[in-house]
Amino acid sequence: MLKPSAIAALVLAGCACHAAHAAIPVYGFVVKNTYPHDPQAFTQGLFFRDGQLFETTGIAGRSMLRRLDLKTGKVLQKADLPPEVFGEGSTAFGEHILGLTWRSKTGYVFDARTFALKGRFPYEGEGWGLASDARHLYMSDGSAQIRVLDPKTLKEVRRVQVTAEGKPIDSLNELEIVDGELYANVWGTDIIARIDPLSGKVVGWIDLTNLLPPNKRGTASVDAVLNGIAYDAKRRKLYVTGKLWPKLFEIELVRFQGR
Repeated sequence: MLKPSAIAALVLAGCACHAAHAAIPVYGFVVKNTYPHDPQAFTQGLFFRDGQLFETTGIAGRSMLRRLDLKTGKVLQKADLPPEVFGEGSTAFGEHILGLTWRSKTGYVFDARTFALKGRFPYEGEGWGLASDARHLYMSDGSAQIRVLDPKTLKEVRRVQVTAEGKPIDSLNELEIVDGELYANVWGTDIIARIDPLSGKVVGWIDLTNLLPPNKRGTASVDAVLNGIAYDAKRRKLYVTGKLWPKLFEIELVRFQGR
């Protein structure tokens, strides 16, 4: 199983053309716009619903769901999670917003409009990332496994193992569906995996090295890692940020030459 350090080394080697004929393409980025982001927000989930930006944050006592003004970063609406839980990934499905917790084995269901708590749902193990398409929910738990959930029952229906050239990819974190692909932050790296959600195969790497240099990521730099992918499907715009980052970026992907 490839650990985060090995994944980063593999991708960076490809970017440097040491593996010019590798099967998996690598993409860089062009920054299109930069917006303010709360540097105290331990970002765990990031997504759009009806053209509006939502975020869930972690750390016990600071975990919340909130709706943000994209241009200013201002919090327009929020709902605090219980102080004893550590909030994790989130997504919207229908009229609800669903959010995970790290080790509490409990997910929360909110009304997407009012943020009223509508219910809870159980799961085994840890909760990390969550994303949705028109039919399913996709959940990560820090391993190489993606759980596929029924959005009506919130029960697990199957699992998909994520692999790159036959090797499992560990530490999958925040998730987002982008044009039918599942994008996943690889925790502890500046790498995003582009995944076929049916087969689990990595079909591309996104290298976001130097998007925000480590010395500009906040005081707790060891925790201030890339984490947060939001896709505005209507406007076809991709946004990324990180835990404790002071900025949120709209980016455009650019494939490295020779890949």
